[in-house]
Amino acid sequence: MKRRRNREKLGDSFNYAENNGLNKSHIHQKELFNDINRVQYNTSMSGKIALVHDHIQEFGGAERVLVALHKIFPDAPVYTAFYNVDALGIHAKHFQAWNIVTSWADRVPFFNILYSPLRFLAPKIWGSFDLSAYDIVISSSGWYMCKGVVTQTKTTHICYLHHPPRYLYGYETAVEWQKYWPVKIYAHIVNHFLRMWDFQSSQRVNYFIANSQETKKRIQKFYRRDAEVIYPPVDIPIKLKSYQLQAKSYYVTTSRLAKAKHIDILIQAANKIKFNLKIIGSGRDEEYLKSIAGPTVKFLSHIPDEKFEKVYIHAKAFLFAAVDEEFGIAPIEAMAFGLPVIAYASGGLRETVQNGKNGFLYDKLNDHALTQSIKKLEKLSKEKYEHMRKEARKSAEKYSFSVFQQKILMFIDQHTKKL
Repeated sequence: MKRRRNREKLGDSFNYAENNGLNKSHIHQKELFNDINRVQYNTSMSGKIALVHDHIQEFGGAERVLVALHKIFPDAPVYTAFYNVDALGIHAKHFQAWNIVTSWADRVPFFNILYSPLRFLAPKIWGSFDLSAYDIVISSSGWYMCKGVVTQTKTTHICYLHHPPRYLYGYETAVEWQKYWPVKIYAHIVNHFLRMWDFQSSQRVNYFIANSQETKKRIQKFYRRDAEVIYPPVDIPIKLKSYQLQAKSYYVTTSRLAKAKHIDILIQAANKIKFNLKIIGSGRDEEYLKSIAGPTVKFLSHIPDEKFEKVYIHAKAFLFAAVDEEFGIAPIEAMAFGLPVIAYASGGLRETVQNGKNGFLYDKLNDHALTQSIKKLEKLSKEKYEHMRKEARKSAEKYSFSVFQQKILMFIDQHTKKL
């Protein structure tokens, strides 16, 4: 009966967008939502919904989704393995005043540094939380498999899956541990048991949401479960600004500077054909990448979100070379500023980049293939380039927060009614 009353409260709340000042210029909502009921989260249910996230010590795409979920459910507590506010830098402000509940691992010295080799403890971490007070648990799961939390039968567990752990299923990872034989042997043993647990824990989830069609395929492949695709939200600038295309305009990328992102290919292309490239981000490969960068490459490290527009507005295009990226939120953010995306044809980028329309895809992961796509962009007339910018912006609008919010709330409303 308690769950039924909560469902009724959720289903009876409408018109969230109008009541919360969502800017309609971001997207043509009337066209998109003619057949969608607007449901609003009722704050009287706040004690019945909990959010779970792998860990909070960096600010990537998964954390942006967590912030969006918390914006929808502002009173929901957030359960996480560990929380390192110092490591968040300028992004720490997003998590201020949150009710964050950490695991016992957060109190173990250096665990937040050694969590990768100690990942065999993940099942113990997620099994230690008491979530019995909640009717709905929404896990934001990826590398550290927080979908493995244990819930009671009365609780609906909805998992928003960013990706199955790449290191368990043969996908490229940011850390090149394979070159160390002792670590390789240890990891293969640990990963064998974690794969079994990962599958078992996936069967406890009531419903899966995938962040892309690519992730949905992986859920079906590795977990034998179905999923509904709800794309992550992206901040959409209110107005697309135009500028005169200039010869000195630069290309830009935003990424963690890690092996799996293949920033070295972007640098090699810039060195070869001498285009200006700005790289936003930091990571373990930063020193190496700086050592191979030519005079046309500039590193900006991290910059505040509000300064992105200053960097993006005068860029020609956004470059991307990551492999097996499940969604790729950074290219979509660039599209929101009207930047065409030139990306390696892999993973979720094949969903979001339409070759020749809002950017270009290249099929081989090398600097030659990338430079060929760059030359295609350079050959566009001013009119065709401006059209591609508008198409990029139009593509990004369907990933706005308002769209994400509507779909999340409708998903919860529809699926809790089934139980």
